[in-house]
This record gives sequence, C-alpha cells and structure tokens, in this order.
Amino acid sequence: MTSVIDRSLAICNDVIVVNDGSTDSTGDLLKGYGGKIDVVEYGSNKGKGYALKCGLRRAKEQGFRYAITLDSDGQHFPEDAVLLIDKAKESDERVLVVGCRNLTADGMPRENTFANKFSNFWFRVQTGIDMPDTQSGYRLYDLDALPSFAMVTNRYESELELLVFSAWRGVRIKGVPVRVYYAPEGERVSHFRPFMDFFRISVLNTILCFAAVLYGYPRMGVEKIKEAIRDHKTMKHK
Repeated sequence: MTSVIDRSLAICNDVIVVNDGSTDSTGDLLKGYGGKIDVVEYGSNKGKGYALKCGLRRAKEQGFRYAITLDSDGQHFPEDAVLLIDKAKESDERVLVVGCRNLTADGMPRENTFANKFSNFWFRVQTGIDMPDTQSGYRLYDLDALPSFAMVTNRYESELELLVFSAWRGVRIKGVPVRVYYAPEGERVSHFRPFMDFFRISVLNTILCFAAVLYGYPRMGVEKIKEAIRDHKTMKHK
C-alpha cells in the first residue's frame, strides 16, 4: 500500500486515501504521511463501493473536477495515470476513462477473467458500448458528470453501476490500455469473493437489463438528440 501512495505522490500532490475500516497497522502507516495525503477513514469495513463513493465525494468537496481511482494492492501502476489523462483530453465531452488491463496477462486469476468477460457482455447489452475491461478500478472520473451516489451500491459491483449509469446519462465511456501486475499465488491480496461477488453481479445485471429497457435506452436516445442539436448549432455558427 505505501508503495502505491509513494509512487502516487511522486506524480501528484493531491492524494486521497480511503481507509475502509482496516484492523491492521494501516491507520498508523497513514499517520506517518502527516499532511502529505488526505485520509478518509471510518471504523468498520463497508465495502469497496462505499469507500469509492467516500473518496469521490471528498475530491468533489475539495473542488476538483476530475479524480483518478486505483486500488492499493499494487496491481495498478500509478505512473500510467498520464495515459488516462491524455485520453480524457482528446475531447471536450463529459468523460469516464477506464484503464483496461490485459486479461491474458501472466498471473491474471481465471475467476476474475471469467467475471470480467461476463460483465463486459452485459454492459454491451445494457448500453450498446464495447468495453474490454468493465471491472477495472483504475479510472478517471469527471466528478461533475457522476450519477447520484444514492443509486450506487456499497460493494464490489458498484464500479459496474457507475459505468452503466454514466453511459445512460450521456457520459462518453473510453478505454485505454494500462499495465497490470499480479503478485504470485500466496502473495496476492484480494477481497474478491468468486461465488458471492459473481452472484451479486448476476443479480445486478438482471436488474440493469430491465432498467435499460425502461430508462437507459430512452435516456441515451434523448442524449443523442441533444448532442445532434448542439453539433448543428456549432456548425451553424461557424
């Protein structure tokens, strides 16, 4: 964890760390950074989704327009943040950039690969968008374009919800390849629960498919019409 923080500080002065109710020495390690980082913490573990929402909310409260999220297990390379930023700069649209991992990389857990491909398929059904890695936590969020956090659950599936809800709201979803590191078996730190998390994602996808028909597809249609009108006005004034 400290390696991820140190490397993040090397490229960015504004680092927010969410301590999701850890019971080990994490709290003491974070205190060692003094005022170099902004720590959000609470007493008991409330899930990845809850931690993510707390971190994004803190960034927005501090006046930031964009926030990059990454896990603390060392899987992601903080140095690759520039790739997400460059991708976001390609257009002036509201954007959510996903750092897409190579799912065939050495050490990639087989159950993670299956869950990811499963999630990618249903994301395409629900939004019409092809995304090679809908489970990656390495993302750049446009904080002004985020959906209401009240709509998002507190567990592992929250990242998929943020993608789907953002797409429905007309946010441009983009992907960019990033590096990934998986520690050898026995050294790997993961809170992914193959059966329970896959079950929760399955239930969520069922609900989202119904919601896509009733709300998502119509909302995306409205957003496309608005985009066409904006483009027409822009062309007219040139």
